[in-house]
Amino acid sequence: MPQACAGAGNARRQLLLGAASGVALGLAGIGLARAASAASTGQLEAFARALPGDDRRAVAALLAQGLDPNTVDARGNSLLYVALQHHALRIAALLLAQPGLRLNQRNPAGETALMIACLRGDAGLAEDMLRRGAQLQPPPGQAGWTALSYAATNGQDRIVRLLLAHGARVDQPAANGTTPLMMAAYFGHAATVRLLLAAGADPRLRNRMGYSAMDLAMRRHHRASAEALGRALDRKRKPGQW
Repeated sequence: MPQACAGAGNARRQLLLGAASGVALGLAGIGLARAASAASTGQLEAFARALPGDDRRAVAALLAQGLDPNTVDARGNSLLYVALQHHALRIAALLLAQPGLRLNQRNPAGETALMIACLRGDAGLAEDMLRRGAQLQPPPGQAGWTALSYAATNGQDRIVRLLLAHGARVDQPAANGTTPLMMAAYFGHAATVRLLLAAGADPRLRNRMGYSAMDLAMRRHHRASAEALGRALDRKRKPGQW
């Protein structure tokens, strides 16, 4: 989870939404990703030192010395994920260009580098990842968060449009049934709510805690989001329905 986005991440994983005590995100059984070859402690430390200044040359030197771009840190995060987490975009672009990079590597929380780029609003890198085959949905047979939900969480509308244009499923639920529309509503991103509704998001859906997007907007007193959802719900009602 990006340190700069810790509040949103905690809300995603613990509230999700308003039911922290009973929510399980289905993370059990997800093992640590394994690098093709083990990186030395010194290499990882040198990589970490390069992040604050986005020192592309330092990382290029490490790669030339044999650092595997698919290396993971002690938390199971790929180097690309970590670079994006620290907003080291030049380093991220360098890693993205490495032959054999496992772009869809997931950490123990089921997150990919694309998801973090979408959360942070790094549209250029997100678009590059999509061109290179970044996955928009969880692997077949698995439930989990998606890049669209992460973009919606922080109201990254440019990226929401990009993901939808590349075929992201607008109502794809997480393991607990929470949809991108619910995330946008909970965090009060009215423009994102309207964008998702215009793309066909269903405001009538409920997650496993029983909350709809309207419920979540109302709980957080997000009036503009609630009004947009109310208009959408009115359009969905059949004659004679309340």
